Amino acid sequence: MRMWHSLPVVLGLFLPAACGENSVDLPPFNAQLQEVFGSSAGLSSPIDLQAPPGDARLFIAERPGRIRIAQGGTLLPGPFLDISSRVTVQGEAGLLSFAFHPQFASDPQKRFVFVHFIEPAVGDPDGDIVVERYQVSSSDPNLLDISSVQPVIRIPHRDANNHYGGRVAFGPDGMLYLSAGDGGGGNNQFMHAQDAGSHLGKLMRIDVSTLPYAIPASNPVWPSVGRNENWAIGLRNPFRYAFDAGQLYIADVGQGAREEIDVVSATTSGLNYGWSIMEGTLCLGIGGSCMTPGLTAPVYDYDHGQGCAIIGGYVYRGTAMPELQGTYLFSDLCSGFVRGLTFENGVPTVAQAPMANAGAGVTQSFGQDGAGEVYILTGDGRVLKVVRP
Repeated sequence: MRMWHSLPVVLGLFLPAACGENSVDLPPFNAQLQEVFGSSAGLSSPIDLQAPPGDARLFIAERPGRIRIAQGGTLLPGPFLDISSRVTVQGEAGLLSFAFHPQFASDPQKRFVFVHFIEPAVGDPDGDIVVERYQVSSSDPNLLDISSVQPVIRIPHRDANNHYGGRVAFGPDGMLYLSAGDGGGGNNQFMHAQDAGSHLGKLMRIDVSTLPYAIPASNPVWPSVGRNENWAIGLRNPFRYAFDAGQLYIADVGQGAREEIDVVSATTSGLNYGWSIMEGTLCLGIGGSCMTPGLTAPVYDYDHGQGCAIIGGYVYRGTAMPELQGTYLFSDLCSGFVRGLTFENGVPTVAQAPMANAGAGVTQSFGQDGAGEVYILTGDGRVLKVVRP
């Protein structure tokens, strides 16, 4: 199977011949990457790593459609879930993420996992964005009951096989959030991102306390009836986002010039992040003029002399490296760097770990375990933990 790093289009970008990660001087911080599983461990394109709070297991999603469990440093032979027969890996598709119910660890009746993947549509291999709910087997805590599946949401994405977005996660409000890219292609060619009547190019927020879902009353009301699942608009390819301490961090993959990080209050709805009027802080004007009032600007962006596609991570909340508490960790597909963003008096500062680099063209995603420690997952099958040197 071909991995993302070998595809001609990755996260909506044509890969340049080379990217220079050291084209800017950034202050250093101490971190390195420790190999948890190497390429020979048998993981196929690991794409997401999660665990319920306090759970010592690592749950690792493989892009072809499986979720594996690592326990005591060993991969269990049987998968937690295998839906590979339903998942397409064309372009940027695959099993992209999963999320545990907020009460998974505390309520035996809510041992639910929400699984997010791309499924081929009838007559169209590019497929749909799908989220489904599964329940843990009553007889085996390391297995999801395939017969328990309940549909949550299905979003047609049939214009192109890139820009799917990529993350499903619960917010601090208990609502389920889902990021979706702008439908693919280039220059927002299908004009979804600024269209509040489309789910593409959006961050959505839904209530899954009853299924398939309800639209929370506190969601914004957009002009197009029936699309009030949209929490925010104007995103290009929000492959990864994260919540922390009342804030929302969105890493939105750029096109040919800028990669951006947006940080806002997690309770602020109805924002427009600007694509394709803006690409980061750069004026594009596609689909409108470069009038910026009403648009939410990134707190940080960088040019393609430093990378080509941002990979958003997490705010560090582990205990092994207290000096990183409150630092948002992120990377880039082309450069493989590990950078950290912090705020002091509302001013962002970005630093880089000179001893931490997963390698050019292989960084696929970040993960976070039940203790808040952070991991990097690579397209060549490795799982790397961010540790102190």
